Amino acid sequence: MEHTGNYLAALNFYIDAGVDEVIGTAPVDRFAESQMAAAAAGAGAGVEALSPAPSRAPSRPAVAPAATTAATAAATVPLQARTEAEISARALAAGAVDLPALRAVMDNFDLCPLKKTAATTVFGAGNPAAKVMLIGEAPGADEDRQGQPFVGVSGQLLDRMLASIGLDRGSVYITNMLAWRPPGNRKPTIEETTMCLPFIRRHVELVAPRILVFVGGTSAATLLERRDGITRMRGRWFEYPPDGSNVSGDAIPAMPIFHPAYLLRQPALKRLAWIDLLAIKARLQDIN
Repeated sequence: MEHTGNYLAALNFYIDAGVDEVIGTAPVDRFAESQMAAAAAGAGAGVEALSPAPSRAPSRPAVAPAATTAATAAATVPLQARTEAEISARALAAGAVDLPALRAVMDNFDLCPLKKTAATTVFGAGNPAAKVMLIGEAPGADEDRQGQPFVGVSGQLLDRMLASIGLDRGSVYITNMLAWRPPGNRKPTIEETTMCLPFIRRHVELVAPRILVFVGGTSAATLLERRDGITRMRGRWFEYPPDGSNVSGDAIPAMPIFHPAYLLRQPALKRLAWIDLLAIKARLQDIN
């Protein structure tokens, strides 16, 4: 029983740290890999003599050239990969003539690092012919397992929010800015959002909604190309695409709202969320 308690304590530690998915059957020593890469880079540059003895750590001045070489190589490769990924994503997204085609190219897109750790591609759900399209940030653990957006606790709250203004998943279309879950539900990096941006912009073009609802500050700031936080943007109508965007078609009225996960942590803000929902309902009635 003592050993069982230790195991449970270790599992709880990993869960609290955000480690809630197993992506391999054997542990990988990343530190050893990085040391091997640095050693290989140093050998290729002709600096193998910088380590006179295996059991003795080299002095700081001797390591500097090798470290610089390794750092330069490490910095150059990701930049090239990101450029290749973005160019490929733009070409693939532009060639998708409908939603099934867009999903197919995203399922086969292997240049985004997030896809390597995600279980599924979370594409979208709801009615593709709906007048209202909701765009969140990225899938969570529940979404990653089920392959559907907003199916966890925050998704249940979103369903209640939609029901309060007479909408449901059959009368709206829901997706995320990123189709793959970031490890540990961390915030997506700029590089990750940049390479996935062509897919979500094409997604909007194909659905062609009459109203866009950005669920959370990340999707709103990214797709509207603004630096304001969600507290400043919520409750205001914007036009998507913004000036200077290369997205074709007419501008679409867009409303940023608080993310349901944020409302679960800050229930006092539900009053403001209700005001935003009423504004969306009124805009939808004007369109109808």
